[in-house]
Amino acid sequence: MSRFFRNNGGLLLLAAVLLTLVLALGAQILGFDPVTSALEVLATPFRSASAAVSSWTQARYDRAFRYEELAAENEALRRRVAELERDAIAGQDAQRENERMKDLLGLAEARPDLQYRAAAVVRRASSNWTSDLTIDRGASGGVENGDCVIDQNGYLIGVVTEAGINSSRVTTILDPRLELGGRVARTDEDAILEGDFTLMQEGLLRLSFVSEEAKLVTGDQVTTSGLGGVYPRGLVAGAVRSIIVEEDGVSRYAQVEPAADIAGVQYVYVIVDYGE
Repeated sequence: MSRFFRNNGGLLLLAAVLLTLVLALGAQILGFDPVTSALEVLATPFRSASAAVSSWTQARYDRAFRYEELAAENEALRRRVAELERDAIAGQDAQRENERMKDLLGLAEARPDLQYRAAAVVRRASSNWTSDLTIDRGASGGVENGDCVIDQNGYLIGVVTEAGINSSRVTTILDPRLELGGRVARTDEDAILEGDFTLMQEGLLRLSFVSEEAKLVTGDQVTTSGLGGVYPRGLVAGAVRSIIVEEDGVSRYAQVEPAADIAGVQYVYVIVDYGE
């Protein structure tokens, strides 16, 4: 290598001088700085890489910031929806309570001799043999065994047969275990209202011990008689649907369709006292 420089040093020096003159002449004629241009060429890839890294970092930051904004907005929306749902439920509860108060007022005006306690049906337990409801009011609310239970129209639902502390079981008028005095409103004929295993499947009850002289017709309204002072008189139980003559050809009974919607009732009123 040293021999190469010794033998060709003059030529190399001459080449360097010529290159310098060419660059100087080019800069004078074309108006650019070759050194600066060379540096620019070398620096361009680094600047591009730096710009790309900066752009990527900014994009990640923007996404992270936007994600936090969206998360905060979603949380605010969830809270608002929860508030609206609570307001809606409160409004529905208030509306239901208002309706129940109106029902109580209507019942009190129709029968001022009766005292009521409002309750909600919380369970139904009907089978081929029984027909019961559970309500959310018991002894702590003034309910006792033997209290009659009606709907908002004053139609008979059944009788309390097991009063707990905060809830009670109501045996409906469809249940074969329940029996109470009945009366045909049109004729004042007395009979016995009772449940029947077969009729219960059809949602009907039975008016038994109808006298031979009783002139029953389809559609006759049947109420409680109040005889014996066990239950209030005049509570509407239902209407005569059909009149059946027994096999002996003499005895008769009537199939009675309840006035109340026993299968669908949600709110009831317990008669806790009556002035008879």
